[in-house]
Amino acid sequence: MSPTTKIMLSDQELSLVKDASWILTKQVIIQKVFEMFAERTGTINSCLQQVNHLGPEIKNTAPKIYKGEQYMQLPYVMMDHPRFFEKDHIFAIRTMFWWANFFSITLHISGKYRDAMAEMIRANLSAGDNEIYIGVHEDQWHHHFEENNYRRYDKLTPVEKNQFLQKNRFIKLALKFDIDEWNSMPMLLDDGYKKIIRMIN
Repeated sequence: MSPTTKIMLSDQELSLVKDASWILTKQVIIQKVFEMFAERTGTINSCLQQVNHLGPEIKNTAPKIYKGEQYMQLPYVMMDHPRFFEKDHIFAIRTMFWWANFFSITLHISGKYRDAMAEMIRANLSAGDNEIYIGVHEDQWHHHFEENNYRRYDKLTPVEKNQFLQKNRFIKLALKFDIDEWNSMPMLLDDGYKKIIRMIN
């Protein structure tokens, strides 16, 4: 294939290049996600205040909302709130919108937070919330919901449940929401924060 061939556009691609409306619509949608996430911080703060064993380094952090274009080649928006990231110790709740895929909420703990909360999480998961996924990958920085990264906790065998809670120096618990539920998403996210934070209370 010649260099010239590599940069040629199909008729469909050329049509998109000439049409500004779709990219402007994308920008509007991303802004709506930013606003939706920012409005959720009050719910998160209220839930966190009910967890007595969390220190000020968790409860007093400001939210961080940011966007990108290339998570597995698709745009995304993330909010980390609360967010405490040190090399070996992490406590974060990450809300994510991934274009064409899903919304999600993830509790991500490692190091001293994992050590302090693992048994509490085990007990709360055993109480039977069947919507929660647990991270099963050895790399804690993947966000997709393929089976090699997240598994529904209630679908695991007892042996797998113990394995995935013990094998890594981190624990990730997640809830996933379908984009088709966009107009109900504020309420779904608010309920989701309550479910996730109950896992550590």
